[in-house]
Amino acid sequence: MKRRIDLNEKDIPKQWYNIQADMPNPVPPPLNPATGQPITPDMLAPVFPMNLIEQEVSTERWINIPDEVLEKYLIWRPTPLYRATFLEKYLGTPAKIYFKNEGVSPAGSHKPNTAIAQAYYNKVFGIKRIATETGAGQWGSALSFACNQFGLELKVYMVRISFNQKPYRKLMMETWGAKCVPSPSPDTNAGRKFLAQNPDHPGSLGIAISEAIEDAVTTKDSRYSLGSVLNHVLLHQTIIGLEAQKQLEAIGEYPDIVIGCAGGGSNFAGVALPFIRDKIHGKNIHVIAAEPSSCPSMTKGIYNYDFGDTAETTPLLAMHTLGHNFVPAPIHAGGLRYHGMAPIVSRLVMDKLIEPRAYSQLETFAAGVTFARTEGFIPAPETNHAIACTIEEAKKAKEEGKEKVILMNWSGHGIIDLAAYDAYLSGKLDDYVLPDNEIQGLLKELEKYPKP
Repeated sequence: MKRRIDLNEKDIPKQWYNIQADMPNPVPPPLNPATGQPITPDMLAPVFPMNLIEQEVSTERWINIPDEVLEKYLIWRPTPLYRATFLEKYLGTPAKIYFKNEGVSPAGSHKPNTAIAQAYYNKVFGIKRIATETGAGQWGSALSFACNQFGLELKVYMVRISFNQKPYRKLMMETWGAKCVPSPSPDTNAGRKFLAQNPDHPGSLGIAISEAIEDAVTTKDSRYSLGSVLNHVLLHQTIIGLEAQKQLEAIGEYPDIVIGCAGGGSNFAGVALPFIRDKIHGKNIHVIAAEPSSCPSMTKGIYNYDFGDTAETTPLLAMHTLGHNFVPAPIHAGGLRYHGMAPIVSRLVMDKLIEPRAYSQLETFAAGVTFARTEGFIPAPETNHAIACTIEEAKKAKEEGKEKVILMNWSGHGIIDLAAYDAYLSGKLDDYVLPDNEIQGLLKELEKYPKP
């Protein structure tokens, strides 16, 4: 039995997989909020370089990975696939648990898979500076690393509550040469508006996106970059699942269950989309997206058109959403804070190709500690959601007496998230389930927007 399955550098996938070529129902197009009509690619040109816009709207099944991107990928890819034998033994399960370790990247998560690609496409398009947002800091760290690799300037608007809770993420960004400020900030009109309403505003990803987009479109030679949600971001992340398919094939395995955590949808989609393609073409496989019960966009939100940001500067996107005015509770320490879900993931949920599940904060941290005390690696709080789901499925296999193969995306390490573990281990962390009456209030605001 092999505990670690590695690919050679020559085996790294040379193309990304675009599930839009195989989806049973296409993703509804983004709409211009002023007219209600589908936007055209040129409308996105002030925000993104055209080479990424072309990927955003593409339905081509395979898209070549540029040699310059592959060269940077080889800093940490291919990533190892592990058999979690110690966790299996601890659980007494007949299931075989495999996890794809995306925590080996320089930034410690899966995020550089798209950060490197986006930095490259901006660079060759002639962009000199990027503005972005980040929640817990994984995306800001990854894009800081990527912009440093390609000589681009970067400004990061970090959700204020995370900025205060996770100072070492900011230090990572600054080490790679980026500038990181708490959001809402006094640097943009959007930020000043929210600070005027509440000087101690905890921030949200929606607000940070508003600030970053405003920054990008008002600064010379700048563009905006997003770490999740959009089609081209999910496309770049499919290298995870494509590598995992090769690794499992090398040992004669194929998963019965594929699991990833989901906030905006990028790392879940990265591992899952190549397998969902198999499912679309008849393979019997169960795909589960694990989200927090405090930000339950798929399990308690609705599938509707909504803005991607709080200041209503983006097109309307067809997605599962809690409403763009949603602000996560400050006690929420697990990442995955976005109000919406990637349009591709949302459409696949509607087509019943994905099962979403919500997990409470204490359950996910308990799962993360169990993983650390069996497999050794300390997971990111986001990853803990996938681990909680994996443990649940492994226990179910034990109850049923079935030998199932479970593949999980271990989307990042938690070495810079130890303050959250401290809060958990010292009993200061609480469960928080977003109240139904609050959800209904947020969703009522969406009634004026179109249904997909």
